[in-house]
Amino acid sequence: MVIRALPEEWDADVFQAANGLEALELYHEKKPDVVFLDLTMPELDGFGVLAALQEAENKIPVIVISADIQTEAYERSISLGASAFIQKPMKPEDIKKVVGELGLLL
Repeated sequence: MVIRALPEEWDADVFQAANGLEALELYHEKKPDVVFLDLTMPELDGFGVLAALQEAENKIPVIVISADIQTEAYERSISLGASAFIQKPMKPEDIKKVVGELGLLL
């Protein structure tokens, strides 16, 4: 769903993980410029991924995209190092706006 929402004009290599553990492996292997992260994943949820990235002293922006709109989910994501939080369903302009606010060029 996130890949389909990325603006077509972006020239970016996109890597997709099936679960949180695979997401961490890809993070360490590919060294991405930005991470889009769902909170609901098997094996290790998004909060676990954020905690592991925080422990690894991650400097890469992490944008959480989630249908969980509870204040607690937002606050916990930000406290674990998320740079931004986008609510599902999202549109390409939502992603463009957040990426622009973070000063990322994609």
